[in-house]
Amino acid sequence: MRIISGIHKGRRIQAPKNLPVRPTTDMAKEALFNILRNLIHISDIKVLELFAGSGNMSYEFASRGAGSVLAVDKHFPCIAFIKKTAAELDLPIDTIKADVFKFLENHSIKYDIIFADPPYALESTDFLKIADFVSENQMLTEDGILIIEHSKHTDLSEHPSFDNARRYGGTVFSFFKR
Repeated sequence: MRIISGIHKGRRIQAPKNLPVRPTTDMAKEALFNILRNLIHISDIKVLELFAGSGNMSYEFASRGAGSVLAVDKHFPCIAFIKKTAAELDLPIDTIKADVFKFLENHSIKYDIIFADPPYALESTDFLKIADFVSENQMLTEDGILIIEHSKHTDLSEHPSFDNARRYGGTVFSFFKR
């Protein structure tokens, strides 16, 4: 995986082979950040990455100047890798080892961007649960955005806070507003 822009632009990060991850492709990630550039100024924002995996998106947000990033994943090797890499790159990324759904049940801190990249095999109802928890716990700032990455076979447009979706190959980013 590669950091596309910011202070670590072009930096390649090699995740261990044993991590249970499917990192967002560079093409999809670049397209997403082109969209975000027109919606929000990334400098000094507060970001939450759910199902963080290798930390791919956390590194990208932090490299681009996010003030703080919190990466949540239930797999200890993923959290250990993110901690190690963030320390090596001197990036403002904190980690929490937790089941994302349990974390969201009891979390009410506000974020400017929440990015969730759950396993594509989850049921649509579980994808929608993420949006429900974020909405019910009022976790987005006034202009905050929830982005859920999913496959083209999942449709999240029925959720009341759904705003729009963008498709890049087999990857879809669904955007939700407060």
